[in-house]
Formats: sequence, structure tokens, C-alpha cells
Amino acid sequence: MSFFGINGGEMLVIALLALVLIGPERLPRYAGQLGALVKQGKVALQGAKERIDAELGDELKDVDWQKLDPRQYDPRRIVKEALLDDEPVAGAARRPAARAGRATTAGAASAATTAEPPVASGRAPFDDEAT
Repeated sequence: MSFFGINGGEMLVIALLALVLIGPERLPRYAGQLGALVKQGKVALQGAKERIDAELGDELKDVDWQKLDPRQYDPRRIVKEALLDDEPVAGAARRPAARAGRATTAGAASAATTAEPPVASGRAPFDDEAT
């Protein structure tokens, strides 16, 4: 087990140094203070969690946090699911028309790629909602 990047052997050395430097008569008092500090931190974290839950309400209680864990991200699985997906890509139907438009003259190609047909009156189209 690693705690702050300290392995078990290093933790044992630190504990022995604490025993020698602090002394056996003061060590129980400091251990009690450390225990009380950890308990206060735990209570403070629990209170913060309750306040966050109260502020955010019921909206986040239904969120599946395991699904959003970045450690669950596997690009191989995502690519495999995308390749095995049976739904056609929305842009795939338009690609042959665009290729056919390139083979024609420049004027016909520009008319084939525009979304709106040219206006017969010669005036530019006007959009009420845009202005």
C-alpha cells in the first residue's frame, strides 16, 4: 500500500523515528491528537458532501458516476462499437451527390452544393428572424 508515495518499509522507518524522537511518554498524546484531527476531517468532509447534495438537489442522484469514470475509458472498445454499429452515417448519403457535382461545370457544382434553390425574382432571400 502506498500512502503519499511512501511504501510500507519507509512508513515503518518513519514510525520508528517518531517513537525515538517524540518519546514513549508523549507518543500516546500525539497519537490521540492525530486521531481527533482525522475524525474532524472526516466529519467536515461528510458535512461538505451533505451541503453539496442539498444544493444540487435530486438531479445528480440519478447520475451513474461509475460510467463517467475516466478510468473506464477504453478507446479500443469505443472504436469497435462504432465499427459494429448498424446505423448509417448521416453524411454518407450526401457524399455521392457532392462528388457528382464536382464532375460537372463550376456553375452547376455550386448550385448542387447550396442548400436553397436560387431565387427566381433575382432578389436575395430575406430572413425575418436573422435581423
